[in-house]
Amino acid sequence: MDRPRLGFIGPGTVGSALAVALSGAGYAVTAIAGRSPERARALADRLPGAEVVGDLQRTVDSADLVFLTVPDDVIASIAATLRWRAGSAAVHCSGAAGLDPLEAAAVQGADVGSFHPLQTFAAAARAREKLAGSAFAIEASGAALEAQLREMARAIGGEPFTLAGCKGLYHAGAVLASNALVALLDTAAGLWESLGFSKEEGLRALLPLVRGTIENLDDIGLPGALTGPISRGDVGTVKRNLSALAERAPDAVALYVELARRTIPIATAQGTLRPEAAARLRKLLDTAVEC
Repeated sequence: MDRPRLGFIGPGTVGSALAVALSGAGYAVTAIAGRSPERARALADRLPGAEVVGDLQRTVDSADLVFLTVPDDVIASIAATLRWRAGSAAVHCSGAAGLDPLEAAAVQGADVGSFHPLQTFAAAARAREKLAGSAFAIEASGAALEAQLREMARAIGGEPFTLAGCKGLYHAGAVLASNALVALLDTAAGLWESLGFSKEEGLRALLPLVRGTIENLDDIGLPGALTGPISRGDVGTVKRNLSALAERAPDAVALYVELARRTIPIATAQGTLRPEAAARLRKLLDTAVEC
């Protein structure tokens, strides 16, 4: 399979990481375009043969496959302003959007697809190294483009899978696993402020615990990785947790209760939570919400 020449519209964190990774894997990146000429130049300087172009159309004209690594809300409008040709491809990297935003390109005869690395890219300096080992959700309008995208993912060390079904549901799962974890740790670290520490100190203390939990999930999986008072059926400890939260951090009670409720069936599947203890836990949690 001939490797396509690549263009990138949007030299942000994700676009830059993908461009550098794919160039390093032997793909030719011909053109970089974006709102920030400085960012485009900084990226092009890392890619042999890449040209910074001020006209988005030149990116499409010089490449076989163009990545639109731009915010979700502008994918459709940018795609609609460009002239596409049969045999070319327009690909976005949104985790939530399907192929609909690329309809304007498809109508003109281009193949369209989605190439979403299931990874977080908060730190630009480490974005490239995070791609290897990540899952890549692939959608494509045709088999040839799907094969190209899967090969790209494998070339940079990723694990591609074809996404069929509700893209929004897939992305909601990603949000819960990543963004919600940040919000949860913000709450957990915030509790340390009532103990006389800063939130930053609380986070530093909690992170080894979080890493250990992630390692357990990787090594053992679900439900085996679950530990803690609900796994043990320790109703007294859960009661003490709730009492402390009600007194010192009442805003966190509902969150604790909801997560505890969702932990009970995991502990039941694990085989460590006896039915009578599960019933006592549910009753305790119901009472906590009523209060």
